[in-house]
Amino acid sequence: MAKMTKSGLRKLTVGTGGSEIAEAALVIPIFFMIMIGIYWFGRAFNTYATINHAAREGALVATVSTCASCGNNPTLSGTVATAVTTALRAAGLDPGQIETYPPPLAVACGGGAPSCNTASQNNNITICSNVQLPVTLPAGSGAPACGVTVSFQYPYNFTLPFPVPPYGSNGFNLQLKAEVQMKGQY
Repeated sequence: MAKMTKSGLRKLTVGTGGSEIAEAALVIPIFFMIMIGIYWFGRAFNTYATINHAAREGALVATVSTCASCGNNPTLSGTVATAVTTALRAAGLDPGQIETYPPPLAVACGGGAPSCNTASQNNNITICSNVQLPVTLPAGSGAPACGVTVSFQYPYNFTLPFPVPPYGSNGFNLQLKAEVQMKGQY
């Protein structure tokens, strides 16, 4: 192994000229912005998955009839809203932030218009029953697939450590939409 002399050591330390500091000053902010973006995207995806899960829970409750021997009455919209809000609370989201998201125009099973209403507990969850679902059924099966649609939207806010010029603030507000259709279990 070669022995380093004092002059060789001096050339090694003097020759850098501070370029590492300049490179670090450029790379570290970009690295942290990428890390912040990954964090906020992950949280947004988690919130989106959670509200879709809550809408699925509500649709499942809405498709199950109350009692087969009692006339097969449809489930009340308040019961559907309770299922949605319970799923949101279990995931740590505030059900009070739910906002109305009317589903796109739907065709009712057997013609006419589907029955859409909002839950009495939370006036922002739209529940449409007797909706014809866009499902492919086997040839010659006859009737179309009928079911329910549960829809709402939930705000997602994320902030950045600096102001964003077009918005004038440090954050963005996105409306994450949840719309679930489920075949009736009659």
